[in-house]
Amino acid sequence: MNITRNDRLAELIASVPPLDQAALGASRQRQDLLTKPPGSLGRLERLATQLAGITGVARPRLPRKAVIVMAADHGVTREGVSAYPAQVTAQMVRNFASGGAAINVLARQAGARVIVVDIGVAADLPADLPIVHRKVAFGTQNLADGPAMTEPQALAAIGIGADILMSEADLGLDVVCLGEMGIGNTTAASAIVAAITGLPVDDVTGRGTGIDPATWRHKIDVIERALERNRPDPALPLDVLAKVGGFEIAGLVGVTLAAASRRIAVVLDGFIATAAALVAVELCPHVRGFLVAAHRSVEVGHRAALERLELEPLVALDLRLGEGSGAALVLPILDAAVALLDEMATFDEAGIAAKVSAPERVPSRLDAT
Repeated sequence: MNITRNDRLAELIASVPPLDQAALGASRQRQDLLTKPPGSLGRLERLATQLAGITGVARPRLPRKAVIVMAADHGVTREGVSAYPAQVTAQMVRNFASGGAAINVLARQAGARVIVVDIGVAADLPADLPIVHRKVAFGTQNLADGPAMTEPQALAAIGIGADILMSEADLGLDVVCLGEMGIGNTTAASAIVAAITGLPVDDVTGRGTGIDPATWRHKIDVIERALERNRPDPALPLDVLAKVGGFEIAGLVGVTLAAASRRIAVVLDGFIATAAALVAVELCPHVRGFLVAAHRSVEVGHRAALERLELEPLVALDLRLGEGSGAALVLPILDAAVALLDEMATFDEAGIAAKVSAPERVPSRLDAT
């Protein structure tokens, strides 16, 4: 029997489980027994408990890490919305492949492998370049003039992202960082966030690669024109993605859905990755519990997307690079959180008197996941 791309997306969505309640409960119980005042490790405790629920293991560890960097070009760059020319996308892909980019440095520090994917770069990249070659097309169409992608193209890109995640999971994977590269992709991300949240374009559009005030105003006008011309339906996330998204964003939607289906934690980088996660959650609400927000970007739309997802980032370092850089940067925080849960002694083990009565635990978002 032939399975259509729509059928595959439906199966992928249906395969995403809720967080494991038994592991969540066991993790919380252990946190209360460790040699510390309850809650004194703050968000590290909540993070470790979330990771237990994601993995289904009460005392998880995350030794196998990867950063998946999706690269694609955007037809909207013809509108002059970026400070950099479109050919930088292909040039940066070569930089990733040679190990010279920021994400390569940070991934090495964190012990994560980097997988670079040409999913829509507008250039013929050499077949022997050590990346994954899965080009859907040579960049999207100009979203200001019409749909950025056809729905079949968007579904194909989602499927590619899912394929790559599944292949990496088969090699062994506990946590995946979402990375991207694509000149013009903050324009697409702003359009996605505006369409889904209903917020004014001005409120979700930032300076991207560092454009001046006049170009920023022009960028807002281009996005408003794209939304007016395409009229993406916020009730249909695939429609939003196809009409105003990008191939790399669609690929990250597939990575996110597939990771959740395999109980793999998904660490979001900045604005673009979070826009992709927003689409994934709109498609499948269970995905939200598998997401960890690494940082808060200086991009104004990132805050709006995080608020819609009800995610609190771990750090705020004024980053706006992309590539998965912020996500890789916080991997040691995840390792610290689960190590504390696993390795700390309990009061009984250490022979220390525990508090007579534990305070009531404050409910968290995980309780409703």
